[in-house]
Amino acid sequence: MSNQETAGDAVTKPGWRESGGTRGWYARQPAIVRWIVILAVVALAYLLPYVGDVPVIGPQIVTQGVDWPSALFNISYFVLLALGLNVVVGFAGLLDLGYVGFFAVGAYTVALLTSPDSIIHTQWGWLAAVPVGLAATMIAGLILGWPTLRLRGDYLAIVTLGFAEIIRIVATSAPDMRGDQGFTNIPHPPGKGSDGLPLFGVADATPYFWLGLTVIILVVLGVRNLDRSRVGRSWLAIREDEEAAEIMGVRTIKYKLWAFAIGAFIGGLGGVLFAGEQGFINSGTFILQFSILVLAGVVMGGSGNIAGAILGGALISYIPDRLRGIELGDTDLFEYRFAIFGAVIIVIMIFRPQGLIPSRRRAMELKDREKEVAPQ
Repeated sequence: MSNQETAGDAVTKPGWRESGGTRGWYARQPAIVRWIVILAVVALAYLLPYVGDVPVIGPQIVTQGVDWPSALFNISYFVLLALGLNVVVGFAGLLDLGYVGFFAVGAYTVALLTSPDSIIHTQWGWLAAVPVGLAATMIAGLILGWPTLRLRGDYLAIVTLGFAEIIRIVATSAPDMRGDQGFTNIPHPPGKGSDGLPLFGVADATPYFWLGLTVIILVVLGVRNLDRSRVGRSWLAIREDEEAAEIMGVRTIKYKLWAFAIGAFIGGLGGVLFAGEQGFINSGTFILQFSILVLAGVVMGGSGNIAGAILGGALISYIPDRLRGIELGDTDLFEYRFAIFGAVIIVIMIFRPQGLIPSRRRAMELKDREKEVAPQ
């Protein structure tokens, strides 16, 4: 057996362990140690709203224009969007530039079912509208996925971009969607605190962050199990070589639709959480730059890797919030946040093209390509 085949087998074996780095150390630990580390990280994540009260650390964890719990909630739904887009782009290799469309479908479905401004006049509670919103986003994913099954690369990107623009134009122009006026008085999630007041109010975003974090944990568990199942292996085969995968018996149509539907579902989760926290949405929220930003987060963090998607989603949310109100001379840095992200992505692609936390397989693929193109 050749060295190349041995290396490939090593990557695909579930028991393979990296030799160095934090990931390698973690992988070599007994199961009980790994579980303790996971539980400690989760506990610390739930305590993040209070990190501002910690001496020395606290004054550094600030944002301009939004308070720290609100910034954390913003991070939570951006992380959800990055996880969903990572399924489509990172796992299945389908370039989607219109992901904000699924986010909008989830948010608008909840608004239509709950807001008194809606023509439907159902005025459901937020929790009752969530399943309908998620079902609507999955159907939207299938509607987008079905006609694009034979498209690849740039052609697929253009079609998905058109999908997002259709959603935005309908939201802006259709009288019943209320355009910039938007929908008001969208109810918050149910629940009461120990003082009898609503737990999910407007003064403190901490409960919304906890809700978002809980959803993220459930999504990570689900996506991780899918990635290690037959579905994940089929996505990998499609990403590497769709024609070869089809010849080998992979039902590419089925699994591409799976990727679009699951990615849409996760994007819809972000939308329903956003609508429930904001209490108001309009067409100005769902612009093209939103999709580009989420895609940038997936690329920055490490396409095809769950931890990388989480890090990328957190960065694309926190950095703009951190830039609010910061001026360099007479220039407000927040206005140049997209230019800053562009520069950061260029630097990362030059010095770390696999992302900040790359998937092991992606990192090895890039090393193999570097060897192929290296001068002899």
